[in-house]
Amino acid sequence: MQYFTADTHFFHKQLLGQNDFAPRPFESVAAMNRAIITAWNERVLPHDVVYHLGDIAMCPGNYPSQAEILGVLSQLNGHLVFIKGNHDSRALFKYLAKHDPLAGKQHPKFQFHDVGALIKMNHFQFFMTHYPLLLGITSQTMNLHGHIHHSSVPIAENINVGIDAPERELLAHKLPFGTPLAEAELFEIYHKKQALLAKK
Repeated sequence: MQYFTADTHFFHKQLLGQNDFAPRPFESVAAMNRAIITAWNERVLPHDVVYHLGDIAMCPGNYPSQAEILGVLSQLNGHLVFIKGNHDSRALFKYLAKHDPLAGKQHPKFQFHDVGALIKMNHFQFFMTHYPLLLGITSQTMNLHGHIHHSSVPIAENINVGIDAPERELLAHKLPFGTPLAEAELFEIYHKKQALLAKK
């Protein structure tokens, strides 16, 4: 299976509680990290692939260390494909590649893309980026992205897959905080967004 997420912001203390950017109802980063890890692992199996579209962790003042970020990521099930976000660094990517727990195996734990990646599913192509793209008039093409947290691009083909994205509220079922989105959920969001925008 393939799953999609963004903006985990592990260790980002400034997001805790109520705020206008990306409120997270946790008393500590340890509790937030634990909730994301638990929700992730309840859905993702070890052989699954998760596309993480940027902003793995936020480390004001160089906290946490790269080793601490690796410690959290090593607890997550699946093979992780990272698209670089504005809070990610090439230095972190290099560190993760060097300390990949599955290094030397047929499928490494971590893969990396600086700008974006393209995959095809169910006769659609998905451009995966951290920042939302304006694709113009498209057919069977979507842009999966993160970055804008609690905001939504008013275009059906742009789907914010961040863990605190408003698109998640369109799903018929409520997902635990931090759960990566499945392929079927992307299409559910897409069709519901299309219907809502058509009414405007």
